[in-house]
Parts: sequence; structure tokens; C-alpha cells
Amino acid sequence: MFVNLKLVWLVTLLFFSSFSTTMAADNRLVITGSSTVAPLALEIAKLFENNNPGIRIDVQTGGSSRGINDARMGLANIGMVSRALKPAESDLTPFTIAMDGIGMIVHKSNNIKTLSNAQIIAIYKGKITNWKQLGGSDLAISVVNKAEGRSTLELFLKHFSLKNSQIKAHVVIGDNQQGIKTVSGTPGAIGYVSIGTAEYEEKQGTPIRLLPLAGVSASVRDGVFPLSRPLNLVTKGKPSLLAKRFIGFAQSAEVHGLVKNQFFVPLKP
Repeated sequence: MFVNLKLVWLVTLLFFSSFSTTMAADNRLVITGSSTVAPLALEIAKLFENNNPGIRIDVQTGGSSRGINDARMGLANIGMVSRALKPAESDLTPFTIAMDGIGMIVHKSNNIKTLSNAQIIAIYKGKITNWKQLGGSDLAISVVNKAEGRSTLELFLKHFSLKNSQIKAHVVIGDNQQGIKTVSGTPGAIGYVSIGTAEYEEKQGTPIRLLPLAGVSASVRDGVFPLSRPLNLVTKGKPSLLAKRFIGFAQSAEVHGLVKNQFFVPLKP
């Protein structure tokens, strides 16, 4: 009987390639999404890898929308989303790993101590364009807004009952670090970012300052800040064994120190 050796070789190669890929997947996780969650997820991943030799976890940013889409499409084992899921996202399962808030930031040299919701809305609509109109220095206001697809933008718009088309932005940024870099380098700027990220940067000496919101100081530790949100890991369908183990670890008391180091609020026991 004639045997096509080339065909046999190709089938064998494909079999072992598939087997190798499956084995690699059993020892590797891809996690993508929110730039707010990513630094925390990365630290948790490092500790998980140290506790589990041979496991590799790849953490990539790109916004909550990417986390949702990648989890749905199977491009990531786990998505990162810095907000609660919407009704249209009920096909995904959320696992909260910490709590955060969204706070307004200005340059450290700005002598404005607080802003009302109405003043923030007026600034973002371009109706107030100079800090002297609010009792501050004679300095043009530079409005920093978030890009489409970022959960921080969605929550900001919802809280202030704004449409993105109404905002007169001078700078549009992606992640929190871009927002902090822009505000810290522009004395007249105002923006909104993760409170945890902003608190961390303030501690490092970055020249920014968090403003109270509706008279409440910018912290989610007491659970009353107006713009608080859950930081979630999400999966499509039943997570793999490795993904389930990682999520359980990320929700455990073992990582509370990492959560606090990022200035987020750990889950209650």
C-alpha cells in the first residue's frame, strides 16, 4: 500500500504542534483591558507566578472596552474592566478584586481648593475658560478629557449628565498616566483619573492635587465618595482551571497589601 510520507509527516507535525499549544495554554494566561486595573493585576500576577513556578501571565492594557471585547472573542483568558458591567454585557461574568474612585485633578500650584459640580460642568462645556473666573489665578484652563472606550469617561459623563459631544477638550488622553503627565506638566490643566493612581503619584512627588467632589474628599476608603467603582476581572463562560485559580488568588486576603500599595480599597473579608 502506497503511503504518502510527506502527508504523514505533516499530520504528525500538526498533532504535536496542537498538543504543544494546548500545553502552553495550560500554563499561560493572557489578561487585557483597563489601564486602571492593569498595574494591580500585574503585581498580583508576579506574586502568583512566584508561588507557581512555570506559570506565565501576560498583562496588557488598552482600556475596559478592550477587556470586554478580548474576553468575548477569546483573545484573552481574562478581561480587566474598571466599572460594573452593563446589562448588554450579561454574557460575561465579573469578579471584583478591589474598589476605586474617579477624582478631579489639577496642578499642585493651582490655588483652587474645591469645585462644585456646576463649575466642573461649566469648565468642561467651555463656559468657564480661565481660573480667575473661579477666584483663582489669571490662567487659561486646559481641559483634559478621556478617549472613547474608556470606562472612566463613561462614568464621568454619567455622573455629570454630560454628552461627550458637549465637552470642549484641549487634550484627549488614553490611560491614567497620560492624564497625570498632562496635568502635572500644565499649570492650568484639569482632568479626571483613578483616585488610586492619583494618590500614588502624589505620594511619589508628582505635582498634582486631587479635589473634593460634592464636598467629599477624594478617597474611597470610607465608601462614600460620589464616583466610586468596582475593579473587575471578567470571563466569557466558565473560566479555565488556571484562570479560576488566578481570580481566586486576586480576590484573596493574600493580595490586600498589593491592593493598598496601589491606593485601592481591598475587598472586605
